[in-house]
Amino acid sequence: MEKYDVAIIGGGIGGLMAAYRLKQNNPEIKIVITERGNNLEKRFCPAGKQKGCIHCKTCSITSGYAGAGAFSDGKFNLGTAYGGTLGEELGDDKANEYIDEVDKILNKYCTSGIPQIYRSNDELKLKCIQNNLRLLDMNVKHLGTDNNYITMQNLINALGEQGVEMKAFYDCEKVEKSGEGYILHYAGEKRLEAKNIIIATGRGGANFVAGFCRDFGVHMRSNHVDIGVRVEMKDIIWREFSDRIYEPKILYKTKTFEDRCRMFCFNKGGLVSAENNHGIITANGHSYAEADKKTDNCNFAILSSIRFTEPFNQPTEYAESISRLANMIGNGSVLVQRFGDLVRGRRTNDHRLGQNTVTPTLKATAGDISLVLPHRILTNIIETIYALDKVAPGTANDDTLLYGCESKYYSIRPEFKNNKFELIDGVYIIGDGSGICRGLSQSGAMGIYVADCISK
Repeated sequence: MEKYDVAIIGGGIGGLMAAYRLKQNNPEIKIVITERGNNLEKRFCPAGKQKGCIHCKTCSITSGYAGAGAFSDGKFNLGTAYGGTLGEELGDDKANEYIDEVDKILNKYCTSGIPQIYRSNDELKLKCIQNNLRLLDMNVKHLGTDNNYITMQNLINALGEQGVEMKAFYDCEKVEKSGEGYILHYAGEKRLEAKNIIIATGRGGANFVAGFCRDFGVHMRSNHVDIGVRVEMKDIIWREFSDRIYEPKILYKTKTFEDRCRMFCFNKGGLVSAENNHGIITANGHSYAEADKKTDNCNFAILSSIRFTEPFNQPTEYAESISRLANMIGNGSVLVQRFGDLVRGRRTNDHRLGQNTVTPTLKATAGDISLVLPHRILTNIIETIYALDKVAPGTANDDTLLYGCESKYYSIRPEFKNNKFELIDGVYIIGDGSGICRGLSQSGAMGIYVADCISK
């Protein structure tokens, strides 16, 4: 059985940054990264050629080296205002120091094109405040999907040259204590031994994290889930914002229920995509840096936040059940509905979709999202669209498209042993799977921070 100083479970940006920093601190350290998906250069989604998701056993969009962020549009938030709560955990000053470290590493391996920096904008903040909206604004670095992919591949290649071992299709099933270290058990009866473990499984590894915590008696507390839709419309409608700050992230407190809704993950000139999360097909969005790959549309998510209280402790399962229902009604695919049809209480059919002025960028099943989303969530989304229409007129047009469902869940929030994000002796957790991060920058920063803790 192979033995290592550090085993990193998950090859997303958090795991990659942790391995990079560990090698910086000690070039002789023996590290392995195990990933349940494929190597980055071999990740391929057949949905484009097949004109729809074909339910691959392991989704190449969400799993594999460079993580779910590999095919994102490469947005890196250069601060702590959103994208996670690392600032609350470490203090803003220290968290920003580590975010700066992520930025420096990205600059080193970004060899294809110059990233664009979008600065905060007080004029747009004021416009939102005047309409009962809150614009979360900070500096954002945009690499673009293509440039981000190349940057991640360069980083992975550099880690390989430094002696970091990387194993693809290693799906970790459980961990057991063995002497001063641990034995990691993988599907197919593969095993390895490590003195330290960094769990970097991302949101998709929520079940693994829950199982680990149960096995080792780590207390977990329920986090919140965000459930909603991916919205698509003509790009020109949001250009006043996207030309100046690139990604508007806007919060709104709904009038009916006083719930928090958020608009985020904005993709200028982008396209809507489908993701396979353990057999559940959900909506997402991407955009490219090159002008010839841009579309006439923009897209973004509108999500309603739900924080459950005791005794209910299965928020992830709740979100997944709603997405499964959408897949059932959509005949195994994402649903799409015109906003005008939704507010009139009628399903969208192929005829009305074919006459729509907004051409869908994802082949989805025309249907009725109101048959899927609970009344409270649906009411929140409709109210938010009308509120956003006040700052970007045209958002509430009849031809605006809603894809369902999109959900983000952060249900596992383990209690850490200390401020090193250590669960038990020698086992650390980072990234989205920790319940701390919700973005690339803070996940990478958390990886670097934990690497420094291990090195010290």
